[in-house]
Amino acid sequence: MSRWRDRIRISGGFWLLAAWFTLVNGWQLLAVILSAAALHELGHLLVLRLLGARVRELQVSVFGAELMTSAARLSYPGEIAAVLAGPAVNLLCALVLGGAHAWVAAGAHLSLCLFNLLPVRPLDGGRALYLAAAWLAGPSAAERIACWAGGTTALALGGLVLWLIGRTGGSLWLLPAAFGLLAAALRELHGRKADFL
Repeated sequence: MSRWRDRIRISGGFWLLAAWFTLVNGWQLLAVILSAAALHELGHLLVLRLLGARVRELQVSVFGAELMTSAARLSYPGEIAAVLAGPAVNLLCALVLGGAHAWVAAGAHLSLCLFNLLPVRPLDGGRALYLAAAWLAGPSAAERIACWAGGTTALALGGLVLWLIGRTGGSLWLLPAAFGLLAAALRELHGRKADFL
């Protein structure tokens, strides 16, 4: 376990958001959401290990988690399988938990699955779109496709979330999602690297 402790990097922003969420909603709901996120990452990890990839670090920030792999290059189909494994685990868990009438847990898994399938990098859907396009049309065309799809999707969703907050006096819990989506849109449309939050 100490081996993994050295390879997990958790940002201060994540701890602040977790503390805020716990104060407002209680630790039980946070535990459900973090369990869904952990199973999501385990799905990625399992497929990466099956394909022989070595995971060197797990980064956790306000906007989610990301497994960093070694330099070994996977095939496009292998990498697509690894990227989609996380949402697949969440979908499977949502179906099983929904059948058991565990609606809050099922909803957390389904929400995490659908959010991660958005075609916005670094989300799984955006990465899968890029990889599929690179496999079919080459990396240059894939970059244009992923930038356009990710940038416009993130911009539209970020704007929609901000509009909903303003229109309905909605929950401030939507702000991190809005800022994350708008930051992703800027990265895609302007080619900027994200800071680790």
